[in-house]
Amino acid sequence: MLVTHDRYFLNRVTNRIYELERGSLYTYKGNYEVFLEKRAEREAQAEQKETKRQNLLRRELAWLRRGAKARSTKQKARIDRVETLKEQKGPQSSGSLDFAIGSHRLGKQVIEAENVMIAYDGRMLVDRFNELVIPGERIGIIGPNGIGKTTLLNALAGRHTPDGGDITIGQTVRIGYYTQDHSEMNGELKVIDYIKETAEVVKTADGDMITAEQMLERFLFPRSMQQTYIRKLSGGEKRRLYLLQVLMQEPNVLFLDEPTNDLDTETLSVLEDYIDQFPGVVITVSHDRYFLDRVVDRLIVFEGNGVISRFQGSYSDYMEESKAKKAAPKPAAEEKTAEAEPKKKRKKLSYKDQLEWDGIEDKIAQLEEKHEQLEADIAAAGSDFGKIQELMAEQAKTAEELEAAMDRWTELSLMIEELES
Repeated sequence: MLVTHDRYFLNRVTNRIYELERGSLYTYKGNYEVFLEKRAEREAQAEQKETKRQNLLRRELAWLRRGAKARSTKQKARIDRVETLKEQKGPQSSGSLDFAIGSHRLGKQVIEAENVMIAYDGRMLVDRFNELVIPGERIGIIGPNGIGKTTLLNALAGRHTPDGGDITIGQTVRIGYYTQDHSEMNGELKVIDYIKETAEVVKTADGDMITAEQMLERFLFPRSMQQTYIRKLSGGEKRRLYLLQVLMQEPNVLFLDEPTNDLDTETLSVLEDYIDQFPGVVITVSHDRYFLDRVVDRLIVFEGNGVISRFQGSYSDYMEESKAKKAAPKPAAEEKTAEAEPKKKRKKLSYKDQLEWDGIEDKIAQLEEKHEQLEADIAAAGSDFGKIQELMAEQAKTAEELEAAMDRWTELSLMIEELES
């Protein structure tokens, strides 16, 4: 402890302490940035390693199914290798969040639409639409802008009365609706108070209790930010807060209207994790192919003039099938030509491919032996770093050649299977 009345001296000491603290802070920040960079590098390396493991496992399984002759003497070792590759676990994703809000019990009856008709401004949007939503479904609604997707979603949620037909919502249904035109937030409320207005505590699917503060943390609002006034939040932060408020209602049916238009990538990642563990029904209106592929199992497709079809599968599957249908029709003249002159199917490999196939298994076996020998040579090199560096460069080159040879073996193997079938 320092006791003095010397003001000049005290100022000098105080300034020096501040400089030291500031230097420590900069050092800490610098170290932390280095830590983050190193962690990102480690994660990238782990993902790369996992990709290689999966590729190797795929090729090894293909090889074993074919019973490749070059490996007959090492078949037992190769089978053991496949089992080892299967047992290895890939890197755990750091982006996933371990929470599942326990929604209210959902009965057998969810939502049923019978002969629903909706018109707007003299234009038919929905014409005799029938749908039965059952527990656990993940449904996407797709179609061009202005065709009636959101109108149908509002009708299914009980927010819009259809012009004809009936919509029945089950008694146990509790809808959480994330919409683009949500009501304005009170900017004078603090973040924590806004969430607590909905619920102070929610129950997980396992029966544990999670506080509003903990849920905010899971939705990327640290404790230091929870006392912030809503008016000070960015647009993206407000939408994330609104999404959490919807989920804090503990719905068992979740409606999402174009969520990827409003939410940033981080929040979408959190939402996807939530939906993965959500035990209820999810109905999503979206144009986002990747989001739909991630969260839905089937599609309701608006085709125009009130016509609505259904597709069982992902959005990518739907797009592929649509492209195939468009490409299928051919002019009559072209079809006749095709019928008159059927395309000749190849009955065997070309001379060059056959020559390559005859020798590729021996080539792979040689490269594997070379790779193993180089591994042993590196271990035996001791502290001769020059030699080790040279051997490791040769081993890396051999590994590339081996991978290319195995890829080619897979390619030729598939060609042979097609010819045999």
